[in-house]
Amino acid sequence: MDMGREWLTRGLLLRLGVLLTAVCVCVHVFLETSWRGAPAPLGRPTQSIGNRGQQSRTQPEAEEQDTNSKKRISSDRTRKKDFRARKRYEDREEPLRPHRKTSRWHIDLKPWASESHSLEEEAKRFLNYITTPQVSCASLEGTPGAWAACLDPKYSLTHRIQGKHCRVYSFGLGVDDRSLERSLARAGCEVHCFDPSLKQPHLQQEEMWLHRLSVDWRDPNPAIVAKRQYANTKKLATILNDFGHREVDVLKVDMESAEWKILENLVLEGVLESVGQLLLELHLHWAGFEVGGDDASVVRYWFSLLKELEHADFRLFHVNSDPAKPHIFLHKNVLNASSAYTLSWVNTGWKPPGKPD
Repeated sequence: MDMGREWLTRGLLLRLGVLLTAVCVCVHVFLETSWRGAPAPLGRPTQSIGNRGQQSRTQPEAEEQDTNSKKRISSDRTRKKDFRARKRYEDREEPLRPHRKTSRWHIDLKPWASESHSLEEEAKRFLNYITTPQVSCASLEGTPGAWAACLDPKYSLTHRIQGKHCRVYSFGLGVDDRSLERSLARAGCEVHCFDPSLKQPHLQQEEMWLHRLSVDWRDPNPAIVAKRQYANTKKLATILNDFGHREVDVLKVDMESAEWKILENLVLEGVLESVGQLLLELHLHWAGFEVGGDDASVVRYWFSLLKELEHADFRLFHVNSDPAKPHIFLHKNVLNASSAYTLSWVNTGWKPPGKPD
């Protein structure tokens, strides 16, 4: 009898324990579900499930994470700004141009005049090019039949003279005839004549400045300049910089076969943009200083170099050949060409400032 009561008591206790356990489990599940769905307290951020394991992190770690988050946001904004700026640049009608024109290393050689690469064909093309004016000039100033500047009102020189803003550079070796320079000086131009054979470094004479200096296609070696204490040849860009000049209305050059390399330097360094009119004597009896290759290649180089003037908006308006000069073309008689021609170009796209620097 006692045994039966004991088993009954144990059974009731076991059932009661199972019932209490079930009740506790249900209460726990209910509370857990309610806690997850409840809104966050006012003024505190809602914490995601993924961040629950980070509740025990320290305050410095939290500040570091906030800083990293701000950096990511700033980086995203910067990338968006860069993208919008790049998009606006790509949508522009014209590309942005560099502030300063870069120098070139060599001129662009034009195609051969014929497949034969013969001297006669190259000479024919070249001579036809230098003896055919490209624009007309209603008023010439200078030595009759030789050096000439254009005073046609459709170009800038006349207006620059009237405004007393004209500047002339004349380069030569022992030049005796300076009638064009004197005429432009009397008209009101600021005239600088450069001749390395002068005895004095600088001299003012007959309303003109004379300088013991000449133009070259390269600047002198600094060691030589230091030894002589004076350089008598410089590039035109260097001379302009030394004199504080930015433009020259008339540039006259008679350099006895050095004109090809000097002209090449003016083209490659973009100095022609500073010149209004170019007066140049070409010597054709030999290739010229530091111009190499066979005869046909030399003439092709000459032609290509003069075409660079055309690309820079220069147009030929005057041609003269001295009948007293021998008819020698690269040491031979080719198409009865003269050994020297005086040519004058005007920069049709030149727009200098109203007042000289």
